[in-house]
Amino acid sequence: MEIEDTVAMFRQVAQSMIDNTDLLTKADQVIGDGDHGIGMRRGFEQVLKDLSDDKFSTLGDLLKKIGYGLMNAAGGASGVIFGSLFIGAAKALGEQNHLDANNLTILLQRGLESVKKRGKAQPGDKTMVDALEPAAKAAANQSSLTECITAAAEAARVGMEETKNMVASFGRAKSLGDRALGSPDPGSISIFLILNSMKNYILTSIK
Repeated sequence: MEIEDTVAMFRQVAQSMIDNTDLLTKADQVIGDGDHGIGMRRGFEQVLKDLSDDKFSTLGDLLKKIGYGLMNAAGGASGVIFGSLFIGAAKALGEQNHLDANNLTILLQRGLESVKKRGKAQPGDKTMVDALEPAAKAAANQSSLTECITAAAEAARVGMEETKNMVASFGRAKSLGDRALGSPDPGSISIFLILNSMKNYILTSIK
């Protein structure tokens, strides 16, 4: 997928995240501080503006712009962590100017590494890592971009659902202990929403 389509895809992702503000807010009100939806909306409103105003020639420049938009506008821990995902991926993809299965896998794997380094979370801690790590693993060794994003989105969905059965190790949810059981982690919901929106764009764009 050429860079112009990749930019359009992330504009669709940004709009999807804005549209899901209420869903994310309600999820975070159950086990968090209740501000995840608002933070994601602010961050992706900035991303949408940045991707509409600027032109991009490489994945590195595009992902860096997304990452810093989220980091600067979303605020809080979520802004830093989600920003780190895209900034880490930007460093790895650099001068690449198309999105294929290999580059998407790199995006997810290096983004995951950056998130884990910044946030210190591991699988089972009831965080976005529980959706992002299985997505990165599922993406590997797929032969086409459509297969790659489909596998990643489904793995993220399963990982998100599995956070319902986890006791949190970070944030306000940690203080809830077993009372957080039954509720999915809001960050893992965001990872699924991002990847699912990417999937929807790719499946309708690539014939």
